Amino acid sequence: MAGKNHPHAGGLVHDHTRHTTRFTVIGNHLAQHASLSGLAIGLGVCIQSLPSGARVDIKTLAARFPEGTTRIAAALRELETHGYLRRERQRTPTGRIVTRTISCNQPGSSRAEDHPTPARKKRTPAPRKPLPAVPKPAYPAPPLLQTATDLLAGLRHHDPRLLLSERDTAHLAPGVAAWLERDVTPTAVRHTLTTDLPTERLCRPAALLAHRLTTQLPPPPPFRAPAPPSPVRHPLQTCEACDRAFRSPAPGHCRDCRSELLEAA
Repeated sequence: MAGKNHPHAGGLVHDHTRHTTRFTVIGNHLAQHASLSGLAIGLGVCIQSLPSGARVDIKTLAARFPEGTTRIAAALRELETHGYLRRERQRTPTGRIVTRTISCNQPGSSRAEDHPTPARKKRTPAPRKPLPAVPKPAYPAPPLLQTATDLLAGLRHHDPRLLLSERDTAHLAPGVAAWLERDVTPTAVRHTLTTDLPTERLCRPAALLAHRLTTQLPPPPPFRAPAPPSPVRHPLQTCEACDRAFRSPAPGHCRDCRSELLEAA
């Protein structure tokens, strides 16, 4: 019967034996934590029971428990969020970087406050270094710039590493137009930009192309005087007086017959 000194019917009954060896004191704040998952509570209990120096990395714990590395990692993050774990990166005397895991059996205690978990610094994106300047064409006609843009957009078909952004293409197009303006064929420009590239990864392909367009710019073509106009060659006509063939823009008389007509007049 349930009474003052008896548990309620159907409730939990403890059958305890007092431990004298090989036991760990675990706080109810961990064992009965309202926010931690069962896996996180179990890992927290296991880690607090291990001796100092034991390996508690994700792979070691995943080899010990049936849960995979993904669930183990998530549970460790839960414990870290609630203050039961701290992970610090340290450099050994040999220069190697290792991660030390610190187990806290009482989050928020004075000892834990003496060694707060260092806040992770937010990585701010580094400012983008501007591309080197490129040559400019003397007459940047729209068709010339469009040809240069199409040439740059097609470089990725020759080397996938030369896939350029729209902004980089717009920056490089005047440089390519300056080459085309100097009587260099698109094939020759393409060959200059894609030949003898480094074998390793290209960190900034647009900067490499800008350097080549500038340092290898050919000189302007030599000056050529305009060719004189070709002489006018009239069609053959038949003289109306002597049937002689002569060249003239219109039918009529040949030179001799014109002279005789002038003398007779």
